[in-house]
Amino acid sequence: MQLFNGRPEEEAGRLPREIRTYDFLDRLNIPYQRTDHDRADNMEACNAIDAILGVLICKNLFLCNRQKTRFYLLMMPGDKKFKTKELSGQIGSSRLSFAEPADMLKYLDIEPGAVSIMGLMNDTGHEVQLLIDEDVLKDEYLGCHPCVCTSSLKLRTEDVIKTFLPATGHDYRAVRLVGEEEG
Repeated sequence: MQLFNGRPEEEAGRLPREIRTYDFLDRLNIPYQRTDHDRADNMEACNAIDAILGVLICKNLFLCNRQKTRFYLLMMPGDKKFKTKELSGQIGSSRLSFAEPADMLKYLDIEPGAVSIMGLMNDTGHEVQLLIDEDVLKDEYLGCHPCVCTSSLKLRTEDVIKTFLPATGHDYRAVRLVGEEEG
């Protein structure tokens, strides 16, 4: 794997959703570094990519309430365990579960394994609420997929929060996840 600045020179063979991600970031003048790799659709596969990017890739979970009327994108450190109950109480949702792949595609134009904050650029109806673990916000950089799981990006957290999110019309809610039972 190699680290590149910005978009790929050759776009042939890349999915339109990936190219749209680069177009969006370039239009906003957000600098980013990129690496291409084999399919990385779980956190174990992302460990080698973390070393190349020099940043911890976020775990991104696409969740919904029991009635499937509210959808959430949760960004959290990849090494932290997710406890549904811990998050449900903070956001006032009775029960959360993983949303269906069809909803991922519908709202974020993303398939399982490639869930990313970059998908919010496709949520023009603002159906998805972004939740970010406070530990993600502490890091200078964050790592994510450009809507496909065969490339990864390194972006400044500040650029994502202050430039990318406003351009998508989304805000975020900070949450505190410890990943284990408090006692």
